[in-house]
Amino acid sequence: MNLVKATKKDLTSIMTIICDAQEYLKEQNIDQWQNDYPNTDIIINDIINKESYLVKSNSDNVIATAMFSTRLEPTYKVIDGKWISSNSDRYGVIHRMAIAKKNRRSGVSKFIFKAFEMFLKKNKIKSMRIDTHIDNLGMQNLLLKLNYNYCGIISLENGDLRLAYEKLI
Repeated sequence: MNLVKATKKDLTSIMTIICDAQEYLKEQNIDQWQNDYPNTDIIINDIINKESYLVKSNSDNVIATAMFSTRLEPTYKVIDGKWISSNSDRYGVIHRMAIAKKNRRSGVSKFIFKAFEMFLKKNKIKSMRIDTHIDNLGMQNLLLKLNYNYCGIISLENGDLRLAYEKLI
């Protein structure tokens, strides 16, 4: 597998994976990614900001997508709980991660996390933060397996609550 930055020509592949993930979450009765989020405009913005990534198989098929940034996340300023690191410290953040249906449960998510964590370590950035829906038990279990610590609850711009996790790198 290879992790590469996405370009606008990858938009169709990304949106196919995102739409499939939206359907999967709906089938699981998880009210996450259901109200036109993430949409094409958001993904294009990620691409423009050079924060959209793809995982390609050895045969060059797109098998996953994720947004990764080291910019401060506005919704992480206030937490009902406590971050491990200081809010003034730089950190990485992963959003909008989705795996192609046929590649779920095959280690792709772990590959994504490890690749971004290695980037942070190389660039001397102390931690990774991520949030997830309270009903997304799959992501919560993955985060615990990868040694992320539950830190509390954050509120998104639209008022929705998310469980927040952090790992020191």
